[in-house]
Amino acid sequence: MAKGRWLMTRLVGVWTIAVVATTLACAGAQERTDLAQRGERLFTVQGCYGCHMVGKFGTPIGPDLSHVGFKYSAAYLRGWLRDPQMQRPSAHMPKLELEPTEVEALAAYLASLR
Repeated sequence: MAKGRWLMTRLVGVWTIAVVATTLACAGAQERTDLAQRGERLFTVQGCYGCHMVGKFGTPIGPDLSHVGFKYSAAYLRGWLRDPQMQRPSAHMPKLELEPTEVEALAAYLASLR
């Protein structure tokens, strides 16, 4: 009988950990989605579409960003948004005056474009 109780306690413990982990993962995914949505709004507000295309939206002066998330990580994109010339000295993109939270949101949005 003691073995049965021990096994049941273990199973409940494992189940509880699985539920908590799933809940945290879903909350993290929702936060990332919200961050990317803020970044999408910033893309428009900051006028990024004046030089870049995403899908059929924007102007093809600079690179098309429709699938930029396949090519670059969010970390790389954060560095690029902070200072493009530090990432690539020959970059034509100007250094933007963005708050750190804006950089995070834009990088999340761009990284989501796949």
